Parts: sequence; structure tokens; C-alpha cells
Amino acid sequence: MDGGNSKTHAVIVNEQGEMLGEGRAEGTNYQTVGNDTFLNHLREAIYEALDQGRLQIQDIDFTQYGLAGADREKDFRNLRSLLGSLPFPDWSLECDTLQGLRIDNPGHAGVVLICGAGTNAAGRTENGETIQIGGFGYRYGDAAGGAYIALQAFRAAVRSWEGRGEKTILEKTLPSGLGFQNMKALYDFALDNPKYSIPLRVTLTVHEAADSGDEKAVSILKQVGKELGRAGIAVVNHLPDLKRATVPIVLNGSILQQGKNQYLMESLTTTLQRADFDSRIINRHIAPVYGSVMLAFDQLGIESDASIVNRWEGVK
Repeated sequence: MDGGNSKTHAVIVNEQGEMLGEGRAEGTNYQTVGNDTFLNHLREAIYEALDQGRLQIQDIDFTQYGLAGADREKDFRNLRSLLGSLPFPDWSLECDTLQGLRIDNPGHAGVVLICGAGTNAAGRTENGETIQIGGFGYRYGDAAGGAYIALQAFRAAVRSWEGRGEKTILEKTLPSGLGFQNMKALYDFALDNPKYSIPLRVTLTVHEAADSGDEKAVSILKQVGKELGRAGIAVVNHLPDLKRATVPIVLNGSILQQGKNQYLMESLTTTLQRADFDSRIINRHIAPVYGSVMLAFDQLGIESDASIVNRWEGVK
């Protein structure tokens, strides 16, 4: 199970890693949807996967949950109570951030950087010590993720249109991509609808502008890369035992796994290279739910070798 803020993904696999069933539902972060909706969405994804695989509860050997909202001990207490009401006898719970650290990383030690709709960073040592940096939003210091990129793009477009900031093609491409005739129309709409949030698809507009050479779009993506690198360094500094060996830096989230923008990646890499430890970046397009599969395999003593991991490459 991979339960995030915007979606929930369940897969059932056999010991060769072959998918037997798959289910999806809306988000299952109990902090935002509440306990009842959390369970409803989780059950929806679970039973869709079981139905697709023509399987029963008793056919499942082990269930691994990787859930957003599993941040602090109070969260784990609540989630363990809720998950205990589900019919699986053998299961384990992990924060969805640390679940991503297991992807193509057998030791399950290192750093994971997430850049999807939001951002998060976490680390784990070989002896199981963990730390999380960020993940609670802009107010608490986060400065990456799709929502952040969309906000920065909107600000840049407004400032370009008004003449307060450097000119950027986003002044034209951002409103047109959102169905507005021009920047004034978008600006007025946003003012008239205070709860309006710039859609996450604007991140694609920013990527396209950067690829066309737009300096402001490039600077936004470079800043996100730098911020992710800083978060990774902060994680390692909190877990100094990681410095004894080359630190795996696992990248997760759609902007990192699918976007792979050259400016963002170069900035991230450069920032990490300036740290006082060696690192290697792991960036494969493997859905986060397969991190949970690998954790489940660990629990069952099943080796997830390269052939199994390669099977999941690019699977959405």
C-alpha cells in the first residue's frame, strides 16, 4: 500500500514480483481526510486489488502500509489502531517517505528526497535510527514540490506582467495553459476567488519554459534543486553514522522521477557535492508502492533482486 495526500495505490504481487491485482483510491492522509475517510479509501483500493486478482483476504501473506501522515509517534498510535480494524493479520506500517528509501536500496539505509506535489526528506541508518526533515509545508520551511513551484511561477508571472520583476515567458504561457486569455484575466480571477490554488500542472509549464531558455523558469528549478540538496545534507548531519560510507540518495516523487529536469538535477547534484560526505544518487522511475513491496519482501525473507526491480521500472 502507498497512501499519499492525493491518491492511494495498492498492489498485490507474488514472490517473483509479478502483479496479481491493483487498486486505486483518493488520498489517505488521515490528517487531512479524517479517520473514517482514511479507512474508506484504504478499503476501496484494497478490495479493488483483491477483486482484480480474484483473491481473498486469506490469500495475502503480508501487508505493508506506507502512509502519508505517519510523521510522529502520535500519528503512529492512531494509525496502528485504525489499521488494526482491517482484516489482515500480518502487517507493518512505515511512513510513505521512508518507504521510498527502500526502492533499489537493499540496505534500506541512506537518504530519500521527495519532490512531488509536496516535498519531504528523511534518512535511516543501518541500526534503524531515523530522521525526517520537512514535509509540513511552506510555513515550516519547505521550499520545493509542485505546489511551491506553481506558486513561484505565478508570482514570477505577476511580477513580469506588472514590471516589478524580470521578464519571463511565464507571463504568457501560464495563463494560456490555465485557460485564461491573458495575465490580467488570471490575476483578476485569483483576486475574486481567494481560495483558488494554482494547479500543479503548472510545473510542466515551468519545465517547458526552462527548456526554452527562460531564465526565470530556470532559476526556479535551480532553487528547488538547491533546496532538495540542502535537505539531504541536513538529514545526514542529523544522522552522522551515514557518513561512514557513501550515502545513497534515493529520489522519489513525480518531479524527480518523471521530470528529471536538467537544471534542477544539476543544482541538486552540485549542492550535494559540496557536502562533507560522499553520496550516490538513485533515481529510477519506480512507483513508490514498490518500496512497500520490497519492505514486505524483507519481512517474508524474499530477495528482491535486480530482475524483480527492473520489472517495476516505468510501471505507473
